[in-house]
Amino acid sequence: MLALIALLSLAGTLVSLFLPGFSDLMLLAGPCLVASLWLVWRRVRAIFRRVPPRKAAPAPAPRHVIVDGSNVMHWQAGVPSLEPVIAAVRVLAEQGLTPGVIFDANVGYKTHDRYQDDHEMARRLGLPEDRVLVVPKGVPADQYILTAARQLRAQVVTNDRYRDWVAEFPEVASPGFLIRGGVKDGALWLHGRDLASGEAATASP
Repeated sequence: MLALIALLSLAGTLVSLFLPGFSDLMLLAGPCLVASLWLVWRRVRAIFRRVPPRKAAPAPAPRHVIVDGSNVMHWQAGVPSLEPVIAAVRVLAEQGLTPGVIFDANVGYKTHDRYQDDHEMARRLGLPEDRVLVVPKGVPADQYILTAARQLRAQVVTNDRYRDWVAEFPEVASPGFLIRGGVKDGALWLHGRDLASGEAATASP
């Protein structure tokens, strides 16, 4: 209705401007045109105010991967070094994954001749401290690694087969749960098929 009034007012205004003898029509058509346009604008503005803003699509959940740090650090000719671990973290991040690293308590002694805790190891790896764990002394890291992988539905980067843990964590025998790798000619590699297996291979038993 408002649009019709606006059109009629516009027509009356145009007639008063261009046809002789109808100039007095401007006194009625002009104010009606202004008022109707103002009302139409208010109606349109009210409609847009009622339209809820479009919500951004939720970010996809991170795909976690646990790095068995005490295994991976021996991938370079069997000599303990953080370089393969750092390289593995970088490769995983480049794949859009969220890596976390778990070490045995003696990692500091093997790589720097002294004990090093989560904070120091995280700094050396360039990771947030909450994504690096040095397990307590006298406790094997295997159970921490497999428990974290189960809770996060994550794969594990390691060449360890965890045969002693199959009864408690049968998922270690699932294809793709373990991501194998190594260092060849100074470059780290991860088994592509294992890496691509994703969450399908990490379901809890």
